[in-house]
Amino acid sequence: MKITFKLFATLTDYLPADARRSNQVELDVAPEAPISQIIEPFGLPTRLVHLVLVNGKYISPEQRMSTTLSEGDVLAIWPPIAGG
Repeated sequence: MKITFKLFATLTDYLPADARRSNQVELDVAPEAPISQIIEPFGLPTRLVHLVLVNGKYISPEQRMSTTLSEGDVLAIWPPIAGG
């Protein structure tokens, strides 16, 4: 099934070079694949996977090992961001 995978801020560097400008890539994933398995091939450091949203809904760290997606879902990830 197809989903859209988006990475923001410094995480865009983990996307394929041709997807960095748009900060997203379309993925074909298995329906039973949890979020943790979907992001694994991108090599994101765990400490940088801070805010995880599926269709705008927050997914807590405990849920990322078991939450699966549906056709057309959007998986978005932000690193920790500090500002002042």
